[in-house]
Amino acid sequence: MRQNLAVLLRLLVLLITLVCLYSVLFHVLMEWEGRRHSWLTGFYWTLTVMTTLGFGDITFHSDWGRFFSMVVLVTGVFFMLILLPFTFIEFFYAPWIKAQTEARTPRELPPATRDHVLMTRHGPITSVLIPMLEKYRYPYAVLAPTMSEALELYEKGVRVVVGDLDDPETYRRVRVEAAKLLVTTRSDVLNTNVTFTVREVSSQVPVVASAASEAAAGVLSLAGANHILRLDEMMGQYLGRRVLGNDAVAHVIGEIDGLLVAEASAAGTPLVGKTLRECGLRENIGINVVGVWERGGFVVASPVTLIGPNTILVLAGTREQINAYNELLCIYHVSEAPVLIIGGGRVGQSVSRTLVSRGLDYRIIEMTPAPGLDRNKLIVGDASEIEVLEKAGLREVGSAVITTHDDDVNIYLAILCRRLQPGLQIISRCSLERNVATLHRAGANLVVSYGAMGANAIFNLLRGGEILLLAEGINAFPAPVPPLLAGLSIAESALRPRTGCTIIAVEQEGRRIISPPPDCRLAPNGKLILIGTLEAEEKFLREFPLEARTV
Repeated sequence: MRQNLAVLLRLLVLLITLVCLYSVLFHVLMEWEGRRHSWLTGFYWTLTVMTTLGFGDITFHSDWGRFFSMVVLVTGVFFMLILLPFTFIEFFYAPWIKAQTEARTPRELPPATRDHVLMTRHGPITSVLIPMLEKYRYPYAVLAPTMSEALELYEKGVRVVVGDLDDPETYRRVRVEAAKLLVTTRSDVLNTNVTFTVREVSSQVPVVASAASEAAAGVLSLAGANHILRLDEMMGQYLGRRVLGNDAVAHVIGEIDGLLVAEASAAGTPLVGKTLRECGLRENIGINVVGVWERGGFVVASPVTLIGPNTILVLAGTREQINAYNELLCIYHVSEAPVLIIGGGRVGQSVSRTLVSRGLDYRIIEMTPAPGLDRNKLIVGDASEIEVLEKAGLREVGSAVITTHDDDVNIYLAILCRRLQPGLQIISRCSLERNVATLHRAGANLVVSYGAMGANAIFNLLRGGEILLLAEGINAFPAPVPPLLAGLSIAESALRPRTGCTIIAVEQEGRRIISPPPDCRLAPNGKLILIGTLEAEEKFLREFPLEARTV
């Protein structure tokens, strides 16, 4: 700023000098032409000519006078209309803009910052992760290597810090040694560089990195990454676990604090046509039906929920209760039909390995087969052609898993498969969050996006596995008993009408109550395990806010 003021002062001195010089020469030339004017008139004439106003009330009659007028005019145009504005922009306006930009996109975090989450990219995963961090009041920052990228993120409402990702000083400025977690989801090469650079600054901060291959995962591990996300492998395993199989038994899809969550198809069982109250599952074996899937839509269960031939039950209970359910219904809906996998890339191959580990047969459709595919189970061709789908046995299979990386293709295939096989369970991957609802409308029963799956995995690392992703937009999550509800029964709390969340378990006084009855009292220091949509979870957190973390 002092340098800018010095430049401005020099320009003002030059301007005053020129005005004084031209005023003196004005008097000299006017005397030569035989006319006299006051000194004030000389300054007046000089300023009107330099600023190109030129009123015309005072003019020279000689050629030398007219030549002098031209010199003053050109000097004024150059100095006052070009040099002064350029100087103002260069030394005052531009620095002010830069200061405003740096205020919006700082290069460091406050010294007191701790327990924050750092991210090196704002992409499909972190765009889902950031709202989760905000809901649970975790401070965060996204590192952007360029100012343009930082400003773009700032306009989106993202808290951003500018810094080179391969510079150790960047991580010192963002207090990486006090961070709760560092997440890097860029390319394998850049993730390795980031991890190795972070380890120069801190050996303690947990680093989560994405990897596209087993080899890259090994290099990242050597570089110092604590947790490596093989997203393609994770997606395949998740999709493979969600295939119901050829029976009516309950298949465990996740665990939260020791509570198992499973899915079971009601097709072909005596449960079809009955309400949950009439089935008596809770009274007979103690298992809780927390919700049902109907054509891709999740519905919170109630005693009057009617079970149809396409209903998929979402169960919660202990291992013993799951086993009791399976013993009751294991004889129904037995079939030897394989599962159809559409797409033989990394995700499709991961799905096939998961199905084999579950003892399920499969067929896989792929246009350009990779070397690792089992040729005995491979159908080479374009899955968008009905002849290829029929050759793969689409009309006989019970489940189809769509694994291509193109959302447009997946939507097309979901519509086609639903038309050819109305009772088919269709499971699809999704690359972009905005296409999840479209895939559901196209006929998919279950859709999982990379963003939701990766964000959920990272958030579970942050919170110790407390969040269970049942499907896109459906979570099971724990929460302490809110002070406002302490001492009330579940019925008195009216938690479901107020928030849309359902209590599936209560922990209090050292014991866990699975599927607590409506008259169960909520202890002040107890813990709830709830299930609900993202909207219901957000409503719960708004009504009963958690304690803020240190920023």
